Amino acid sequence: MEKNNYHIIGVMSGTSLDGIDLAEIRLEVSSAELITSEVDGLRPRSLSGAGGNNWSFEILAAETVPYSSFWKNELREAINYSEEKLERLDFKYTEKLSEEILKFIKKYNILEVDAICSHGHTILHQPDKGFTYQIGNLPRISKMLGRTVVCNFRVQDVELGGQGAPLVPIGDRLLFSEYDYCLNLGGFANCSFEKNGERIAFDICPANIVLNKYAEKLGQDFDEDGKLAASGNVNEDLLSKLNSLSFYTEKPPKSLGLEWVNSTIFPLLEAAEISSEDILRTFAEHIAVQLANQFSDNSSVLITGGGAYNSFLIERLKKLTSVEVIIPFPEIVEYKEALIFGLLGVLKLRDAINCLASVTGASKNHTSGKIFFP
Repeated sequence: MEKNNYHIIGVMSGTSLDGIDLAEIRLEVSSAELITSEVDGLRPRSLSGAGGNNWSFEILAAETVPYSSFWKNELREAINYSEEKLERLDFKYTEKLSEEILKFIKKYNILEVDAICSHGHTILHQPDKGFTYQIGNLPRISKMLGRTVVCNFRVQDVELGGQGAPLVPIGDRLLFSEYDYCLNLGGFANCSFEKNGERIAFDICPANIVLNKYAEKLGQDFDEDGKLAASGNVNEDLLSKLNSLSFYTEKPPKSLGLEWVNSTIFPLLEAAEISSEDILRTFAEHIAVQLANQFSDNSSVLITGGGAYNSFLIERLKKLTSVEVIIPFPEIVEYKEALIFGLLGVLKLRDAINCLASVTGASKNHTSGKIFFP
């Protein structure tokens, strides 16, 4: 489906379990000169991509549907489910996604879209074993919505020997490449950047997937502005153990999943036998240290994802580096991943490359995802 303008809905659910992000988006592609109009506090938003094309975007409407306690528990525990129970959850979650997307369409009176582009929700991610599984990507989703759906973006990359993650960097290149680094602070922290003409990207460390858990132990859904962490003290022994983990010395491509956090991070934190406040303070410092290790001096870093609002964490990063931190307006901070999965879907519809071997380690660049028709 090659044309110049696309009207789509991007859908994303991340490991931090904040909720389902939905964004109504217009994407435009042209071979014209670089567009330099300002939008949402960002500098030029249309940048030259593959084939000399320029891409520009507009987010028309967006919202996050918070998960209920039931869904948070289901998604958190699903990693331990039997195959049969996981299949039932996949069916239920596909219905859940469909219902929320239909509510979004009705609420914003969205009449026609080219496609719904949905990530689903990652339950199992073990690329070294050749396996990744996102629920909510069953073919019936297109029947329930009565619209074309593009989804299941990670599986093919793993089949081609890649990590299946991160997938957002193609969007960083096409939409935000004026920044030296694009950093996402979600369930995990990951970044992407250009090096020797190739896009490089990888998961840096766990972030909100850990911080949110210990904020919940203190009665909060998340650590607003990092105030809980700021009230604690750094445990130097724990910080040293965290920073010494072997993952941080591995070369990219590399990615993280809940499995690694459960088997490696949480046991370390619990064994420290310190307060939740001290765990939050120590882990925030750990994140800041690992982030600082990635960036060149005096570079520009665009930060998005829920962690961009953690002012304590951002200040710690600034203290440890000389980078220019750019935090855009809220719709980009909160919905950049939904936007880029929308772009991934459009690239799939155009049969264009949407997954970079330089990022994931796959055997080749490729066009990933499944297209389901109603």
